[in-house]
Amino acid sequence: MPAGDLRCAEWSSDAEWEAWVWTQIKAEARGDAESEPALASYLYSTILSHSSLERSLSFHLGNKLCSSTLLSTLLYDLFLNTFSSDPSLRAAAVADLCAAHERDPACVSFSHCLLNYKGFLACQAHRVAHKLWIQNRRPLALALHSRIADVFAVDIHPAARIGKGVLFDHATGVVVGETAVIGNNVSILHHVTLGGTGKAGGDRHPKIGDGVLIGASATILGNVKIGEGAKIGAGSVVLIDVPPRTTAVGNPARLVGGKERPSKHEDVPGQSMDHTSFMSEWSDYII
Repeated sequence: MPAGDLRCAEWSSDAEWEAWVWTQIKAEARGDAESEPALASYLYSTILSHSSLERSLSFHLGNKLCSSTLLSTLLYDLFLNTFSSDPSLRAAAVADLCAAHERDPACVSFSHCLLNYKGFLACQAHRVAHKLWIQNRRPLALALHSRIADVFAVDIHPAARIGKGVLFDHATGVVVGETAVIGNNVSILHHVTLGGTGKAGGDRHPKIGDGVLIGASATILGNVKIGEGAKIGAGSVVLIDVPPRTTAVGNPARLVGGKERPSKHEDVPGQSMDHTSFMSEWSDYII
């Protein structure tokens, strides 16, 4: 079930949803500590010693992103103050946890995602950097952006806007430019670039609609719109708008079914993670 549907079906508020997920995370951590004593101290310090998801996440991010000159205590306070003061950031983190748990068969638990998924961690740290950016604390936002890129190999400009229920699957090499916008329930694979086309300033990066799936090593350049529920095939290079519910494949990318009457799908690929259903209609595919 999609992350948004899970919340609407089971919980009357984001706070209840967050509390349920945090309860699951603690239970998973206790089970893992019992089955693997070598991890008991690690799991206690990162999860079991904390009273809330935002405290656990802030502690973990602070330790991941600290350096000899950017101390973990400073980062912990920064993350905790930001998450505690903005419920929408906590709701987005929970939606992202659910997205990974539901869409990625390799994600064995919520706690596994919280501790080990660098795409999830990079996204949550970016949310804090973005908050700093819009508060005009831009030197600190850019310093945090640099550490995220160094540690997680994910380069998201702090001005970029990202929705919730987002999955950065594997995440290595993802680049998201300054004026890019990513909608809700989007899934993005590794080595994806949402970039500009040159030295021009202004609004110059892609706008990704809700429910979009972007395959590994796809490149989308310029202020183009990827319509709601569209699918971008792995390795594709997209330079023009892609209509909603269509599939673009190739270099340069072409619409499956043709430009005049492109084939449309009914599912939401950002949630279904269906990368290959277009193959039956791609008549000139050659192996």
